[in-house]
Amino acid sequence: MAITEVGVYAHLSPTDIEALGAELDAIRVDFQERRGTRDANYIRRTIAFQRCLDVAARLTIALSRGKVGWLLGVLGLATAKSIENMELGHNIGHGQWDWMNDPEIHSTTWEWDMAGQSSQWRYSHNYRHHVYTNVLGLDDDIGFGVMRVTRDQPWQPARLMQPLQNLLLAITFEWGIALHDLYSERDRNATPAGKTQQTRLFAGKIARQLGKDYLLFPALSGRRWRRTLTANLTANTARNLWAYLVIFCGHFPDGAEKFTAEAVESETGSEWYLRQMLGTANFDAGRVLAFLSGNLCYQIEHHLFPDLPSNRYVEIAERVRALCDKYDLPYTTGPLLRQYLLTLRTVHKLAMPDRFLTATADDAPETASERKFHDRELTEVPGPIRGLRTALRATAAEHAGEWPFRRRDARPYATHGSRP
Repeated sequence: MAITEVGVYAHLSPTDIEALGAELDAIRVDFQERRGTRDANYIRRTIAFQRCLDVAARLTIALSRGKVGWLLGVLGLATAKSIENMELGHNIGHGQWDWMNDPEIHSTTWEWDMAGQSSQWRYSHNYRHHVYTNVLGLDDDIGFGVMRVTRDQPWQPARLMQPLQNLLLAITFEWGIALHDLYSERDRNATPAGKTQQTRLFAGKIARQLGKDYLLFPALSGRRWRRTLTANLTANTARNLWAYLVIFCGHFPDGAEKFTAEAVESETGSEWYLRQMLGTANFDAGRVLAFLSGNLCYQIEHHLFPDLPSNRYVEIAERVRALCDKYDLPYTTGPLLRQYLLTLRTVHKLAMPDRFLTATADDAPETASERKFHDRELTEVPGPIRGLRTALRATAAEHAGEWPFRRRDARPYATHGSRP
């Protein structure tokens, strides 16, 4: 089932893990010291570009006559909303630009253009999700409460509807996230008055969003209000689908592992780093795709350093990859389509009862644990390091009928000594 002993699963000794953590700390300090004019200019240019694109798209929708103009306007508006959602709202909400001390570009003041209340999202996402990433019972983002993405979540007959639920969640993603954040915020408020206050904040934000996109802008269009209304609805739906795709590909493809609550009971900072590396996944992207995803194609780097400026993730990724090579750890990434197809396979497969699943609960593509190595020992593997990446490759080779392992007495996989 889920991983309980992170170091054992990663084939790293405590000394290895602390060394890895020290190197990641050094990366953090390095990029904190690099923050400056270049980064401030980047976020200000991004805000200006997003706002200009939003205005231009709305004018194109309102003033153009044909279908081509409408489609161009919708595409521009959907792009502007996606940039605002991920590169601005998400990253500013993480405090990536708080160091600038700009009251407009600050995690406590920025309110994003989507249904959810930013303050409610910050607790659910920045704390519950990022501190306890993929920890069962602590991270509510594992399947967002409606999807079964690991066998640790018990199967129920309602799961048979999961493929349809997945499609509905994709189309209405901003509303699903908004409700998810509201429930999380209400759970941590002990008093009825506190819960009511959070519901009022939520209702107020929804009223503003619905009023802006589905009343105000259509009304400003006069007799062409239907054109504007359908354009806004289409752009919001496109933004929802894109945000859903980016988030799901960063958290639910093969290689994004899950953990038990016991795994974090006495977790050190270095172990937290390691869990983030094992619990997240990237997808391959060039500069344009990275920008449109809010640089969340670098989900591993984002989870390691959620408050460092997103425009630095491409540089950070080079150093994180090098550390994965050094410690023989997997760096989980792949083309966007491949990552989504793997995620989609998990969603459809886990809709079925466990008796229809073939892989074991400890050695399945979507659910693995240190127990998959319980009675195996690597033999004759070339190279100075025998870590998790090598062990995973050997396991895959064994499944293919090759000979990478020898069997041994049933006992936990031994951790290795410190790296030279």
